Amino acid sequence: MERFDLAIIGGGIVGVAAALTLKQRHRELRICVVETEGRVAAHQTGHNSGVLHSGIYYKPGSDKSRHCRVGKEMMEAFCDEHHIAWDRCGKVVVATNASELERLERIAERASANGVFYDKIDRQALKELEPAAAGVAALHVPGTGIVNYRAVCEKMAELFRDMKGELRLGFKVSRIEAAGSGVELKDPSGQKILCGGMINCAGLYSDRVCRMAGGHTDLKVVPFRGEYYELAPGREQLCRNLIYPVPDPSFPFLGVHFTRMIDGGVECGPNAVFALSRTGYRWTQIQANDLMENLAFSGFQKLAARHWKMGLAEMHRSLSKRAFVRALQHLIPSIQSSDLIPGRAGVRAQAVTPAGELYDDFLIVPSHRAIHVLNAPSPAATSSLAIAQQIADSYEALH
Repeated sequence: MERFDLAIIGGGIVGVAAALTLKQRHRELRICVVETEGRVAAHQTGHNSGVLHSGIYYKPGSDKSRHCRVGKEMMEAFCDEHHIAWDRCGKVVVATNASELERLERIAERASANGVFYDKIDRQALKELEPAAAGVAALHVPGTGIVNYRAVCEKMAELFRDMKGELRLGFKVSRIEAAGSGVELKDPSGQKILCGGMINCAGLYSDRVCRMAGGHTDLKVVPFRGEYYELAPGREQLCRNLIYPVPDPSFPFLGVHFTRMIDGGVECGPNAVFALSRTGYRWTQIQANDLMENLAFSGFQKLAARHWKMGLAEMHRSLSKRAFVRALQHLIPSIQSSDLIPGRAGVRAQAVTPAGELYDDFLIVPSHRAIHVLNAPSPAATSSLAIAQQIADSYEALH
């Protein structure tokens, strides 16, 4: 049986950043990152839109707000140091009609409270930045950027291994048991890892890992799939950088938008549909136990009852390209179905309370032998190095 001082469950960007940060602080620690898949960044990290978020949307004083601003600076410095391409391209948040102006003003107030620089611009200034976009006013946020988070995570993993950190791929944690003063991790094939403590960065499975380890949480991870189209070759000029709508406060997701990607091309989306599996990237990927667990969860039932109309609309956009195009036309009226080609999809791990509310902040819970990252949706990738600092601080406080 292999023995380590610490095992980190989850090879996404938060888990790998935590491993790297702890190894940099404590070279003597024997740390193992355990990942079910055959590579790092296999799920949320490798399927997101690659935005370096500025922090304009988040509640002032929240962990999301603080970690996003600090983490963005740390991420930019990390990319510069390790020659990873990124671009501070800026974005516009567009009010498409007068009814959205008050909501746009609320976003501006939140940006000011969070210390994020922005400009209020009129229709003409918007046309100069994004000629194809239509709106009566907008916020221009020049600090927003783009990057490839899979490339970032792979570099982090490389640096971690260079410091004698262990990366165990293809190890699916199926049991967690106390073992003396430590913890024993087991996978279905019979492999075992003994560790002095563990950090749960399992993302889509973080609630299950928490319970498996004997921890308590009344939150449950509900998976939401976001599907994208891409602008067809030759039509990329419709979007120069990033074009976002004014968020609807009655709906917990941002809405479809346009995002230039650092590796080329422009993504359009995502929608937000309930996924039928925790790794359900398509309608045909169904996991019966995942589906039944969520359908039986009172929190999901209450969430669905509250947002069923919007949920049906999102499903319609998923199944109808024409409906998806109509949603995009609110921001770029000239866009047509022929301008779009199918893109990728991602699944977001979102913690939901028994009351049917989306948990609206990062949530990191330390216990005797473990630290559980129970909620880390967007902007977790942007914030990952700052989140890693908090995890490392928590680990040091326990030891």
